[in-house]
Amino acid sequence: MNISLKKSLAIFDIEATGLSITNDRIVEIAIVKISPDGSRTDFLKRVNPQIPIPKEVSEIHGIYQEDIADAPTMEAILPELEAFIENADFAGYNSNKFDLPMLAEELLRVGSKIDLTEKLHIDVQNIFHKMEQRTLIAAYSFYCQKDLKNAHTALADAEATWEVLDAQIEKYDELESDVESLAEFSKYGNVSRLDFAGRLAIDENKEVIYNFGKQKGRTVAEVMETEPGYSGWLLNADFPLYTKQCLRKEVKRIKDSKIEKSSGNFDDKLDALKNKFK
Repeated sequence: MNISLKKSLAIFDIEATGLSITNDRIVEIAIVKISPDGSRTDFLKRVNPQIPIPKEVSEIHGIYQEDIADAPTMEAILPELEAFIENADFAGYNSNKFDLPMLAEELLRVGSKIDLTEKLHIDVQNIFHKMEQRTLIAAYSFYCQKDLKNAHTALADAEATWEVLDAQIEKYDELESDVESLAEFSKYGNVSRLDFAGRLAIDENKEVIYNFGKQKGRTVAEVMETEPGYSGWLLNADFPLYTKQCLRKEVKRIKDSKIEKSSGNFDDKLDALKNKFK
């Protein structure tokens, strides 16, 4: 094992009813958890999404409506899932763009207390694209000299992702073996995302900015001054729950800061008046 682990690493893959973070649901989740001592434990669950699976999507991942008719819901598997991932960092293939936002949305939807932002996230695809510019099947062939059988099944993809990550660390001298360095290297682009969907980001001044649309690059605080209704529009529109949660926290922080500043100014004026009439 080439990776250096301080705590367990959960390499995961999900299959869903589609690609919409806000509207689609998980139908299968597989996690290969590697402990610091190199031992492995697996988590594999089919999930009843409680919405239909489009036929064209089923033809890709092989999971049909009848396959999950009697499967437990996400809410039902939540205690077992939380216990499995509680003390682990994450890794996946294209996970920063799809799997993590989808999982974060599902966890919020069923009331989970786990905060995925407190975990490190390695995106093996981003490492691969920075080094070789290929797909998972090609990555598996390139790094592991094997053909990927049962591609687009969650467990096979998660297993392949783990093997590719381990091989990447062995192949590239410039890659560090610890999770923190790998997570940093595998980030997408130069902007530090605040939410998993990348709608909000942190700029070089450590300010929260919008990272899409007409307000892209502007701070939330600035937009609140010039277009106060914009944050309200986003909170009521079809955006991921996690994006909305992050925005609410930032709006509250800005408002609390203003109240604190106003209170301080009032106290200063009051002290000045007291001193004047002494």
